This record gives sequence, structure tokens and C-alpha cells, in this order.
Amino acid sequence: MPFFSVAIVTFNEEENLARTLASVAWADQIFVVDSGSTDRTVDIARRFNATVIERPWPGFSAQKNFAIAQCTGEWILTLDADEELSPELQQEIRKTLSSNPSAEAFYLKRRNLFLGRWIKRGGFYPDAKLRLFRRNMANAVSRLQFEERPVHETIRFNGPTATLDFDLIHNAYPTLSSYIEHMDRYSSLGAQILVDKGRISANIFSFVAHILVIPIIGFKWNYIFRLGFLDGREGLLLNLYHACYTSWKYAKAWELSRKSRT
Repeated sequence: MPFFSVAIVTFNEEENLARTLASVAWADQIFVVDSGSTDRTVDIARRFNATVIERPWPGFSAQKNFAIAQCTGEWILTLDADEELSPELQQEIRKTLSSNPSAEAFYLKRRNLFLGRWIKRGGFYPDAKLRLFRRNMANAVSRLQFEERPVHETIRFNGPTATLDFDLIHNAYPTLSSYIEHMDRYSSLGAQILVDKGRISANIFSFVAHILVIPIIGFKWNYIFRLGFLDGREGLLLNLYHACYTSWKYAKAWELSRKSRT
């Protein structure tokens, strides 16, 4: 198989990292870029023979782009610290890369776990993410990088892509408190994006629509019409609180824009 690199960014991920690294232990090269963890994250990374670089946090996109830039493999896989390759996906990646594929990048289907349950409906699966790509050493920066944004960063890639069959497992939210904390933080970052783009209207009807109407419509669409109700209590909670996230984001954006006017 061609030389294969893995890039991961971390901060206090001792609960997840060992599972993630075990799923890519067969890689030729693993870089873990840590932003000052105070738990056992760095020790765990070194136990799996990963190369650890400690670097202050510059934001999601910048840190991930830095991690990718350290990799020298022909193929690069970028992972979050709470993700792992299923055994089937590990085999598929090895087989695919050994065949010298025509695609230069691959989307991985992401299996999101919420309170330990695989959420299969409501738009939460397959949740494909572009994570595996061929490195073009001469032109990597211009052709491949995470877009600069505070949250929900995605890879910008210009080239032929394909989607692999098996799953990337996202051990996302083992507890309700971790999910609510995560959504609170992400809604604040998302609110800043809205303000920066000037997408907050002073119109009262727009305010009510974004705070109340759109979240309700989104919940009904995902929970009823996209069959989220079939994912049990976990599906109800996830769809409900995801709708709340949308409302929080716009409410926080309104608050930020209100402060800027006073």
C-alpha cells in the first residue's frame, strides 16, 4: 500500500484518543497536534507511537491545516479525536489505496452515536465527510485545505472524488451534558459567523422566524418526515436539541449585533 499518513488535532481527549489511534495503528505515520491538554492525551498519543506536536490553538481550520501540512504520505487521512475507523472501513481503505484509484479524495460515511446509540435517521446518517485524500506535494496548499471559519470547518478540494462503502464511527456525545455544552459553544461560534456575514436582520418577523418558526419546521421535518422518531428516545432528544441549537445560534447572533449598535 502507498505511504499513508494520519493527522489528528487534540485537546483533553483522553477518553477518546486511544480508541481512535488503535483504529489507525497500521498507518505509516501519525501526527497528533495538541493544543495544551492537561490530561493524559499526549501520553496516550506517544504510547501509540504518534508524533506529537504541541501548538497553541489558532482555531479549528488553522490547526487542522497545520496538522495536514506535517504529513508526508502519498495519502492522508484527517480525523477528529472522537472518531474511529470501523474494521470494515480499515480493510476498505487498504484495498482501495493499493489499487491506485482514479479518485484523488474520498468521502467517508459517518455513523454518529448519541448517548451510545447509532442515529440512523433524521438526516444524521450517512453524514459523509471528505477525510481521505491524495497529497499533491507541488500544489497541496492551493488544492486542499480546510476552509477558514470558526466552526463546522470543511475541506475545500478541487479534483475527482468518490465515497467509500463502510463507516467512520463518530463517538460524539456519550452524555446529555456533553452534547448541551458542545451545542452551547458551537452556537456561539456560529452566531459570530452570522454577524460577520451581516445576516442578522432588525426586522421583527425575521427574528421570530429564525428564533421560533425555522427551528420548529426543522424539527418536524427531521423527526417526522425523515423518520427520526424511529431512533427512539435518543432520536427524540437529538432532534429536539438540534432544533434548539438553531434557535440559540440566531438568538446569540441577535444579541451580538444588538450590543454592537449600542
